[in-house]
Amino acid sequence: MTLPSATATSATPPMATDPPRAALSALPQAGYISFDGVDAASFLQGQLSNDVAALGEGAAQWTSYNSPKGRMLATMLLWRASATSFHAFVAADLAATLRKRLAMFVMRAKVVVTDHTSDGRCFGVSGTEARHAVRAALGAAPEAGHGVTHDGADIVTTPDGRVLIHVPIAIADATGQRLAAQANLVAATHWDWHAIAAGIATVVAATQDLFIPQAANWDLVGGVNFKKGCYPGQEIVARMQYLGKLKERLFRLHHDGDPPSPGAPLYSAVFGDQACGTVVNAAPAPGGGSDLLAVAQTQAAAESTLHLRAPDGPRLTLLDLPYAIPAQVAPNRPKLA
Repeated sequence: MTLPSATATSATPPMATDPPRAALSALPQAGYISFDGVDAASFLQGQLSNDVAALGEGAAQWTSYNSPKGRMLATMLLWRASATSFHAFVAADLAATLRKRLAMFVMRAKVVVTDHTSDGRCFGVSGTEARHAVRAALGAAPEAGHGVTHDGADIVTTPDGRVLIHVPIAIADATGQRLAAQANLVAATHWDWHAIAAGIATVVAATQDLFIPQAANWDLVGGVNFKKGCYPGQEIVARMQYLGKLKERLFRLHHDGDPPSPGAPLYSAVFGDQACGTVVNAAPAPGGGSDLLAVAQTQAAAESTLHLRAPDGPRLTLLDLPYAIPAQVAPNRPKLA
């Protein structure tokens, strides 16, 4: 059995109003890169926004790779497979260019950067019973924020409890069958919706080099360490944290129509004809319409006047995030009954 891809929606059951407790998706949107060698930790420590040196074996963390101007070129779930080996889940449409760019900075360091996106397959299991289903299917499911290699499969649980699996192509079909016996098969967009519900932004090609980490709430989900040493864009990220006034944040929103594409602009009466936000990720919502994450001006979100694609476009409804935005920028809106 070959699991359907994200585009094969006609063969994939639609999302129910109540999401399944364990939902399996094939994830063509996920790429996978490895960093292997005795200098892998020190190399990544000088490139990524989080504290790689402090990451224990088997542990996983959100992190980002930024431009010298502090803007996110990629978001990653990085896990330490061993003392000298790290692996990262990234957006598939960024994996090849990201590997090439990072490899340019290896210089004399003893580390090899490899893109495994085309020689393997990624699966995602989400829902309240995700880890239970993966353990029953594959024999292992690490705690949140940890990863393990078991019977040829790399299994990593995100900090918010979803499970990512990467396997070589040779065992991809068999792995998919085992997982499908324990979890409901759903479209790849279902995985995206769970990430949106968790408030975890994924930078893709259309949104590359647009946001500093704090604007995407990366500081709120543990994706930035402000005490580690230098990395690309570190001065700008730190200056915003300690001296600047952040005018943008990531918000979770609902749209009554189909999911907008990443990069779609948002508008508000507060800003007139000037765009005041950008869609980062979007996916069909269980109850209809679509949910999305967007980086937007906090003033516009506070006024609850965000519109999609045009000043008079569809109005967006502000939804809660599972974590708190700092009070000084939190939108002031009435609580729903």
